[in-house]
Amino acid sequence: MAVYVANLQINQGADFSQTFNLANTIGDTSFNLTGYAVEAKMKKHAAAADTSATAFTAAIENATNGTISLALTDTQTSALKAGRHVYDIVITENSGSYLKTRVIEGSVLVREGVT
Repeated sequence: MAVYVANLQINQGADFSQTFNLANTIGDTSFNLTGYAVEAKMKKHAAAADTSATAFTAAIENATNGTISLALTDTQTSALKAGRHVYDIVITENSGSYLKTRVIEGSVLVREGVT
């Protein structure tokens, strides 16, 4: 499976949600996420020394269609610093091997709110 780059935009103080559909790299079919778990985090910098990651609420919405959703509450987005961040989504195979694969990564633009 290839890593897809998708850039996000999040408004401070507002709820955030985004849905992704994973596809197989061979053929034009959805990637079946049955038997997988998903997690996603964002940081100001990808460097290992930066430990202030924000975890998205990540869920597999439809396993057979390869649909993943990410969400942050308005409280979580209020706590984010405005500017550019990075994020990734990792799936873990739960079949005993627990193989982890980064499937999506990109940048996040956090926009300041007025209200």
